[in-house]
Amino acid sequence: MTTLARDPALGWHDQSADIPDFLRPLATAIDGVAATRLTRFTPPDDGGRRAAVLALFGEGASGPDLLICERAHTMRSHAGQPAFPGGAIDDGDIDERAAALREAEEETGLDPAGVTVFGALPDLWVPVSGFIVSPMLGWWHHPVPVRAVDAAEVASVHRVPIRELADPTHRVRVRHPSGYIGFGFEVRGLLVWGFTAGLINGLLDLGGWAQPWDDARIVDLNA
Repeated sequence: MTTLARDPALGWHDQSADIPDFLRPLATAIDGVAATRLTRFTPPDDGGRRAAVLALFGEGASGPDLLICERAHTMRSHAGQPAFPGGAIDDGDIDERAAALREAEEETGLDPAGVTVFGALPDLWVPVSGFIVSPMLGWWHHPVPVRAVDAAEVASVHRVPIRELADPTHRVRVRHPSGYIGFGFEVRGLLVWGFTAGLINGLLDLGGWAQPWDDARIVDLNA
């Protein structure tokens, strides 16, 4: 597995990682990117629980894609919400990368040996849960069939083509019952919103895949 360097300014990065050409612009753009380019919620100076997510890029029959999980509808928090695989960093995890890969394996059944983690985005803050999240970026060089391993945590698993996420007809803004309005994506029967949608929006911009879209179209999220 690729060895990455941890730099306070750059995060995890490895420009020499063996990744396909479509990911090269993203791998270059993440160096030095500020958290404020991705979200208005930046980590506090102290406090917060540590977590990591895996933004896993693959290449399937429909071209480059991202792996997205639909959380179980019975969960106490984030029920039914689409998200990247991930979760809290455990004491046994060596680092953020190890945590993201472990969680992805537990949730989707993927083989961590088939993933190259080639970089990461800055730590981001999720106020509603109190997590400081490290988004790890991976290339799925040896994909395997994936599924919802534990029905108590995951309802479904999807490989969503980047071209569908970038398609202006699939892009919306989502209004939370609190009144907050953020990014959203209507894909594969899912409404992706919140932290994950904001992160996907940033990845589309950094990777050069974003297209102009109508940000006046607003979808209300059910309470």
